[in-house]
Amino acid sequence: MSLTLPPSVTKRAFERLSEINDGVDIPQALRIAVEGGGCSGFQYEIKLDAVTGDDLVLEGEGQKVVIDSTSLPFLTSAVIDFTDELIGARFTVENPNATSACGCGTSFSM
Repeated sequence: MSLTLPPSVTKRAFERLSEINDGVDIPQALRIAVEGGGCSGFQYEIKLDAVTGDDLVLEGEGQKVVIDSTSLPFLTSAVIDFTDELIGARFTVENPNATSACGCGTSFSM
């Protein structure tokens, strides 16, 4: 029997989302979704969005990261982070369920 854990969000990701939402009238949640497509079969969609009724809401640093119920099984035990590297700054998903990933970092297969 394997234990299924919800995704987690790093402090760094919540802090970056807080910076993005600083000074706006209506703070947005960070939505992580999995869609068919990309060069490996699935791809992540990461965007600012409002919370909806079927979302799993992960909260920290006064911020919210949301995942819809359809995407949730693909993100079991995943870690949502924020990286700032030479190639650019972006939110990332470290997904232990992915069997392979594309170099772009947003496409994966299971």
